[in-house]
Amino acid sequence: MVEFVQQGRVCHLKGRLSQAQVITLWPQRQSLLEKQTQVLSLSELEYSDSAGVAFLLALVRAHDSPLTLCSASEQLKKLIDLYDLQSFFTEEAL
Repeated sequence: MVEFVQQGRVCHLKGRLSQAQVITLWPQRQSLLEKQTQVLSLSELEYSDSAGVAFLLALVRAHDSPLTLCSASEQLKKLIDLYDLQSFFTEEAL
């Protein structure tokens, strides 16, 4: 399961994000992040499948203000490259 840990303007995702979790989290996607969140740190996201990547992009769209996705794990970087999504992700937190 994935955990959202808010620290100021940065929210850290911890754990695993797969289709099963996306199905559970989908109805809550507009309220998972605090309004002041500007950065979604993925460095502690151990695993994500393609449904998880789609969910991350849905979080960006649902958020009221610009949201940066950063610090993807090596496993997640493979999916980002596979789907040519580099423009949505940055290496480090701003």
